[in-house]
Amino acid sequence: MPAYVIVDIDVRDPETYEKYKALAPASIAAHGGRYVARGGAVEVLEGDWKPGRLVLLEFESLEKAKQWAESPEYAAAKALRHRASKANMVAVEGLNSP
Repeated sequence: MPAYVIVDIDVRDPETYEKYKALAPASIAAHGGRYVARGGAVEVLEGDWKPGRLVLLEFESLEKAKQWAESPEYAAAKALRHRASKANMVAVEGLNSP
């Protein structure tokens, strides 16, 4: 069953964040993940949520998403993201295709 990682990011150091953006994709791909959305336009349709930069990743399973998030391949990029931004990140199980 697929899983999605949703990240709402408040970038505070754009220069360092650009370095993060260069490192992260290889770690995502190494764990079978892919970008679905990456910092595109956001429009609030309901409620008072004011997201910053939104990123949506897809993985084969919730387990694969968690493995990526804690992987050695992602560690250096993750450290840069922590230095450059504040973020909320969740993973959610998707639905099986019919």
